[in-house]
Amino acid sequence: MLFMVIERYKNRDAKAVYRRFREHGRMAPEGLTYIGSWIETNFDRCFQLMECDDPALLQEWVVAWQDLVEFEFCPVAPSKETAETVMAMLDKE
Repeated sequence: MLFMVIERYKNRDAKAVYRRFREHGRMAPEGLTYIGSWIETNFDRCFQLMECDDPALLQEWVVAWQDLVEFEFCPVAPSKETAETVMAMLDKE
C-alpha cells in the first residue's frame, strides 16, 4: 500500500532533520520502502511517498523521528488505477 507522508519539521528546523539523516539515514525498518520526496521551498513541510504492507512499520519509523518531525499519513492510490476503477463503474451505469 502507498502512503503520502506529510512531515512538518518541529520549529521549522530542517537542519536538525538533515543532520540526523546524514548521520543515520532514513531509519526506515525493513519492509518500509521510500519511493520519493518533495520539500516545500520554505522548509515548512516534506511530502514523502512510502510503500509498505504493514502500517506498524510506519509507527516504528515515526518513533525514530518524532522528536524532530510531526507526521500525517494518507493512504493513496495511483491516479491511473483510480481512473480505471471509476471508468469501469461508469461503464456499468
